Amino acid sequence: MINGKKYVLRPIKGATLLDHLLFHRGITKEAAADFCEPDFAKHTHDPFLMKDMEKAVSRVLGAVRANEKSVIYSDYDADGIPAAVALHDFFKKIGFGNFENYIPNRHDEGFGLNSEAVRTFSEKGVRLLITLDCGMGDAPAAQLAKDNGIDLIIIDHHLPGGVLPAAFAILNPKQEGCGYPEKMLCGAGVAFKFIQALAERLRSNVKGQLSNVPLGWEKWLLDMVGIATLSDMVPLTGENRVFARYGLTVLRKSPRLGLRALFSRLRVDQRYLTEDDIGFTISPRINAASRMGEAMDAFLLLTTTDRDEAETLAANLEKINDERKGTAAALSKEVKHKVRERYGEKAERVIVVGNPSWRPALLGPAASACVTEHKRPVFLWGRDGEGLIKGSCRSERANLVELMSKVRPGVFLQFGGHAFSGGFTVANEKIHILEEELNRVYEMTMKEEPAAEQLADWELFLDDVNWGAWKTLEALAPFGEGNPKPLFILHDVVPKSVRHFGKDNNHLELSFEKTDGRKLSAIAFFKTADDWGREVAPGKVLDLVATLEKSTFRNFPELRLRIVDIL
Repeated sequence: MINGKKYVLRPIKGATLLDHLLFHRGITKEAAADFCEPDFAKHTHDPFLMKDMEKAVSRVLGAVRANEKSVIYSDYDADGIPAAVALHDFFKKIGFGNFENYIPNRHDEGFGLNSEAVRTFSEKGVRLLITLDCGMGDAPAAQLAKDNGIDLIIIDHHLPGGVLPAAFAILNPKQEGCGYPEKMLCGAGVAFKFIQALAERLRSNVKGQLSNVPLGWEKWLLDMVGIATLSDMVPLTGENRVFARYGLTVLRKSPRLGLRALFSRLRVDQRYLTEDDIGFTISPRINAASRMGEAMDAFLLLTTTDRDEAETLAANLEKINDERKGTAAALSKEVKHKVRERYGEKAERVIVVGNPSWRPALLGPAASACVTEHKRPVFLWGRDGEGLIKGSCRSERANLVELMSKVRPGVFLQFGGHAFSGGFTVANEKIHILEEELNRVYEMTMKEEPAAEQLADWELFLDDVNWGAWKTLEALAPFGEGNPKPLFILHDVVPKSVRHFGKDNNHLELSFEKTDGRKLSAIAFFKTADDWGREVAPGKVLDLVATLEKSTFRNFPELRLRIVDIL
């Protein structure tokens, strides 16, 4: 059993599987039909409800008509890059070409709008600067843009901190005074609302100027919004559910040559693309490009219209990802050694280790591995290209943002993220007290509770794994944050065979037999039979916790179980 988790069933008497799943996701009977079959027009909001939207639209259309030199400045991750692709494609569609896309180097420039880039834009005569998925925390760079006569439009979704940047317009549903109903859009989601508003305004132009965007054409950009929404861990409810669902629909028939080349190389059948394909194949490769300092390659892959270039870029992105995995594995090994050297086999406090030679962009996976092994909050740091100490932190149960917010002022220059995953920048002269400060706060205020009980959705029998059950689950897809993948318990099941597979034999497959004699597989990637705290062997009775998935390996559709835990 992993991490000592407890799984509980909360059955509803007389309920069907679908009723049960909807109830435990907070979906009422009245809302069930809309949830299972969301309607794009009905379940998306008027973009002009967003604060500053009218102002931003007018400024951009003015720049388009005047052919002003403009820059789209985006973050370098699987939210910012798709957002940049979407706005790039829209500008190209309306015939505007006097712009460039700029993606900062993650290692040398770091997150957000930086002043050096703004100076460069000013020297080039840029008059309009649009940030995507960044900008809310970059007041100095925003002021510099204003001082140099550049109108800045910030399109972001991160929580505002302190004084708002001096921008011409800010599109962010989380900013104070914004009445937009959906507060939890990702960066590309906000960018899409901006594109919707631009398209609407162009079509309503009485003179017909720049109105060469067919009605609904912008929905083709939902492939990018879908990737970003599924990558950025925003709740898949409300408008985000619409974007994720329709985004997958577009992705399954997207004509983008780069995506098709990548799907082919990864042996992903585009027709049956799922949220798992985004989460485990597409997003990691977009992020790998930025972690290895080549984010523009991911952008070019998604925008190219040349078949040969698409093949070259797809091959290069896979090469970059392989290099990232190799570099990250070597770094994780070094981190693991240093942690054990410092804390022994089992750390009892917050873990803080670093090395100036470590690349901050690669520390996230290493921090996650440390958390899995030691069950403690982990802070790893390195030094970026500008000499700043930056790092990644991970946790299983302690809220990292809360923890960092209570550290004495002056230690962190910057920090943020989610409850169990974050990043930080530390003042050079304060790095030697970081561990002491984190442990002081942790011991005073953080009380880790025992692992919470986890709800298992339904008790499943081997014979229940059929296409009828799968059709029920499909109605609730896509799954993710706010709409978790249904979790099933299978009691007293007996594997007929247990085998390991993969190049390094580091994946596990259990094979069961249903009453009709058909085989049913249950797999776990990067887990072996020895990793569950109990004997897993042919003929041994098990209680299995699993999800249900459809495999199309070798073009043969097959239902199988994905193992979550063995009790």
